[in-house]
Amino acid sequence: MTTAAVDRAAVGVGAPDGLTPASSDRLTAPSFIWQLLVEPDGRPGCENMALDQGLLDAADQAAAAALRLYRWEPPCLSLGRNEATRRYDRTRIERSGIDVVRRPTGGSAVWHEHEVTYAVAAPVAAFGSPRAAYRGIHERLAAALRSLGAAATLAPDRLTARPPDRPGPCFSRPAGGEVLVGGRKVIGSAQVRQGRAFLQHGSILLAGSQEMIEAVSRQPSAIRHQTSDVRTATTLSAALGRSVTFEEVANAIMSTWGDGFSSTAPYRPLPSLTALFSDPAWTWRR
Repeated sequence: MTTAAVDRAAVGVGAPDGLTPASSDRLTAPSFIWQLLVEPDGRPGCENMALDQGLLDAADQAAAAALRLYRWEPPCLSLGRNEATRRYDRTRIERSGIDVVRRPTGGSAVWHEHEVTYAVAAPVAAFGSPRAAYRGIHERLAAALRSLGAAATLAPDRLTARPPDRPGPCFSRPAGGEVLVGGRKVIGSAQVRQGRAFLQHGSILLAGSQEMIEAVSRQPSAIRHQTSDVRTATTLSAALGRSVTFEEVANAIMSTWGDGFSSTAPYRPLPSLTALFSDPAWTWRR
C-alpha cells in the first residue's frame, strides 16, 4: 500500500482466556455482527497501525466490521497523520530508543503505555455517518466505563478540537462528543474515512500520564502553558481510586457493545503495511 492510499479521505480471534463477551446490559444499536480481536500482550507501534489499517481496508473492500482491543509493547509515541514533526526532538527520541509511529488517523500526539487501545473499523453505513460513528462509539465506551463505576459522560458538542497547527498532546483538551470522567478527558480518539468505510481508534487511559510528550517536545513551555491552569485529563485508576486492569475494561466493552460478535482466525499484520508504518519516510514526513 502506498502513502497516498493511507491518506485517502482522511478526517481528523475469539477472546482469550479471562475475556468472555457477555450479552446483558447492552446498548440499543443497529444489529451488526462484529469480528472481535483482543490482544492483551501488546505489539510495537508499526504492527498496531498496520493491523488497524488492514481492518480498515477489509471494511472498505468487503464490508467487514471489527472491534479490536489491544496494547503497545514497547510503549510508543504516536503522531497524528498531519501533525508536524518539527515540534518534536527526533534526535532525543532516537537516542532514548523511544518507539514512534505515525497513525493513519488525524489528531495530535499520544503516549501509549498504561491503557486499553480500541479500534473500530466498519462500513460507514453501520452508524450512518462518520460524525454519528464518532459519537456512537463514544457512547458505547462511556457505557462500559459506567459499568465499572466511573461517572463517564460525553463532552458537549459545542466543544471543538485544538487547531491542527497548535502544539500539544491529544489529551490537552477535550473535543465535542469525547468521553469525560469528572469533566476530564479519559479517552482520546481519532478517525479516518476511506471509501465506504471508516477507522476510529483511541486510548482509554488506565494509569500513568502523557508527560513523555513534553519530554521530547521542542516546545515544552507551550505544552505546559496549555495544561498548567487546569488538569484536562484523568485515568480510570485515578477516577475509581483503585487499579484497573486491561481485562476489566475489555470485558466491560464487550458486555455493553450492543451487537453480536463472531469468532475469527488469528490476525496478523500484512508485511507491506508493517513496512509502511515502520518507514521513517512516513513517520517523519511532515
